[in-house]
Formats: sequence, structure tokens, C-alpha cells
Amino acid sequence: MFVTRYNPISQTRDFQRGFNLLNSMLDSIEEQKHSLVTDDFTPNVNTREGEFAYHIEVDLPGIDKEDVNIEIEDSKLIISGERKTEEEIKEEDYYKIESSFGSFSRSFSIPEEVDVENIHASSKDGVLEVVLPKLENAKIDKVTKIEIK
Repeated sequence: MFVTRYNPISQTRDFQRGFNLLNSMLDSIEEQKHSLVTDDFTPNVNTREGEFAYHIEVDLPGIDKEDVNIEIEDSKLIISGERKTEEEIKEEDYYKIESSFGSFSRSFSIPEEVDVENIHASSKDGVLEVVLPKLENAKIDKVTKIEIK
């Protein structure tokens, strides 16, 4: 039978290595959380083609229509804006923010058959809908700003 002498220092080193590994994993998770809150965000978008128009729906909850900009430039529809942070709540026993804040920009190529002069946008319940009516042989030659109703 092989006898091994008990060495408490060896066990303490193993415990310290495990504790350091756990701390580094927790630090990594905390860095990821911080980057989610401070980075720009990308809103979800649904697109579909109907018989008479193309539809683009953008999820923008909590964003005022004044903070959203829609433009057409070089055959591209560009939707951009910013979600601003609201008043932060810091209580003695908790502090939590799960929403992403920052600027965003999404762009979409516009088919040639879109009637650029009649594009319109509306916002309801945090969803922006941009309707691009179809028209044959429409050409996009300038920058056009679209008002949100």
C-alpha cells in the first residue's frame, strides 16, 4: 500500500486556482453585459411584398417618431435614428437595465419599379411601417426625406 502524506498547502492552491477561474468567468460575463447596454442596437425588421406595394416594418418601441429619420438616396431606403436612455432608477437594493440604447441605421435596396414620390410611413404602437408603392420604370435620382405620420 502506498502512503501519501496530507499536504494542506496543495489543496489550498487547487482551491485558489478554481476560485481564480470562477472570477475570470464572472468578469467575462459582466463585460458582455456592459457591452450589450452601451453598444448601438439593431431593431428587428419585417419585409414583405404585396400586389401593389413593398412593406417594411421596423420594431422601434419607446422611440419617438421625431428621433427617426427616413431618406432615399442612390436607390436605397435608409432608416436611422436613436433610442435615448431614460431616467435611470437606482434604488438602495437594486439597479437593473435590460434595454439597449444608442443609434441605429438600416438600409434597403429599392427596386426600380417603386413610385418614389408616393412612399409613405406611419408609426403605431412602436412599429414603424414604410410603404413603397409599385410603379413601372420609376427612377431614383435625388435624396428624398419621408415624413412619419
